[in-house]
Amino acid sequence: MPQSTSEARRATAAAATPLPSMAATGARNWRDYALLLALACCWSSTYPLAKLALPTIPPVTFISARSLIAAAFLFAILWMRGIKVPTDAKAWKLFATQQLINSTFPFLLITWSQQYVPASNTVVLASTTPIFAFLITSLITRHEPATLLKLAGAILGLAGTVVIVGLDALRGLSSEIVAEFAILLATISFACATIFGLRLSEYDPMVVAAGSLLFGGLVLLPPSLIIDQPWTLQPTPTAIIATIVMGIVSSALGLMLFYVCLGRLGTLTTNAQGYLRIPIGVGLSVLLLGESVPSNLTFGLLLVMAGVAAMTVPAERLKLR
Repeated sequence: MPQSTSEARRATAAAATPLPSMAATGARNWRDYALLLALACCWSSTYPLAKLALPTIPPVTFISARSLIAAAFLFAILWMRGIKVPTDAKAWKLFATQQLINSTFPFLLITWSQQYVPASNTVVLASTTPIFAFLITSLITRHEPATLLKLAGAILGLAGTVVIVGLDALRGLSSEIVAEFAILLATISFACATIFGLRLSEYDPMVVAAGSLLFGGLVLLPPSLIIDQPWTLQPTPTAIIATIVMGIVSSALGLMLFYVCLGRLGTLTTNAQGYLRIPIGVGLSVLLLGESVPSNLTFGLLLVMAGVAAMTVPAERLKLR
């Protein structure tokens, strides 16, 4: 019995890695912001890649496939690194909860809502995550300082998003109130996930990402087999490549960077990448899909960058307390 206990402790120690205390101390450097930009780039690729895959791969099968591909990729790296994944129920309960509120539940809501809500409206509504994160942090959890500067940054970022997408996006709001409410519910779920994710800081970010993605892919696999019957599908080569790239880049690397940023930057700053995804996503859509460049992209990008700066620059550097 003492030997098995010792082995269990070694396995847990291998999966757990101490994260820097930068989120607590406020000490940050250019590498932290580079990580935030890398996260935004990974998750920005979601929009154009999904557009390439979804015409021939149904949503449930698409989400399940990309999650399982991402999990396989990360588990292979963990095996090469010699890191063991925890097998205790506590760890997997955390992984499962995080995946449900950060991916499975909100993505299904947004996918369903996009049948009724224009893409521009979806982008604007989904960009409210930093604001909800601020409100939850300020009024409920209070686990980190929620300053007025961060609130101003969240509002500036949302304004920049509206400018990029176009003011016409606001005119159609409330035409499909149930679907739009579902998108807002999904953004609240994303905000809660960034806060709940702090409970996973004792584990290696790659372990958390691998475990969460495996759970998410397996949960959606039965509905995929029953509803979509994947063996009857005829996905195009472009759709298959898009699914694989999205699994590795957007899901695997993106989710791993997400947990790294949570540990180093905290929830409010990590949420700032949601605004960076808008101009990057537009740029990728122009590059990969040949879409036109919005005429108001420059002004919107300036607002977005101002908002992100306000949300990420530590208050002490601006002598604000």
